[in-house]
Amino acid sequence: MIILGIDPSLRSTGYGAISYEAGKPRLLTFGEIKNPPARSQLECLTEIHRRITEVIAETKPQEAAVEGIIYIQNHRIAITLGAARGAALLALSHAGLPVYEYAPRQVKSAATGRGGAQKQQVAFMMRALLGLTQTPPPDAADALAIALTHAQSSALTRQTKRL
Repeated sequence: MIILGIDPSLRSTGYGAISYEAGKPRLLTFGEIKNPPARSQLECLTEIHRRITEVIAETKPQEAAVEGIIYIQNHRIAITLGAARGAALLALSHAGLPVYEYAPRQVKSAATGRGGAQKQQVAFMMRALLGLTQTPPPDAADALAIALTHAQSSALTRQTKRL
C-alpha cells in the first residue's frame, strides 16, 4: 500500500510518501513546500494545493494521513493553519483518496515511543526506520511519521478518524 503523509503549515507543509508491504516501510519521496514570507496567504494556499496534487500524481497513493488539528491559543495562527490544512485536504479529496487524521502526540509516540518528542527526535527516527543516509527536514520527517503511523495501524485496531 502507498500512503501519503501530510504535515500542513502555511510556510512549510511537509509531505512524505511510503510504500508499506509485509510490515516493511519503503521511502518513495519526501519534501517540504516552502512558501516565502513575501508570498500572500492566497498564493501560499494555491502553492500547497498545486504541489500536493503533483505529489499525488507522482506517487499514486491509495490512502492519505494528515496531522490532526491542534489547540492553538492565537486565533490568527489557528485560522492560518486551518487554511493550509484545507488546501491540502482539498487536493487529497479531489484525488478521491480516503484521508485519516492522527493527533500529533500519537504520531510522536508511534515514531519515537514518546508523545512529547522533539522534532529532531522524530527526524532521527525516520532516518533510522526508513534507512535514509541523511536526516529529512523537520516538516518532511513529521509527514513521514504520519504516513508510518497510519501504515502501522491495523484495520482492526485503528483509533483514527477518517475525514
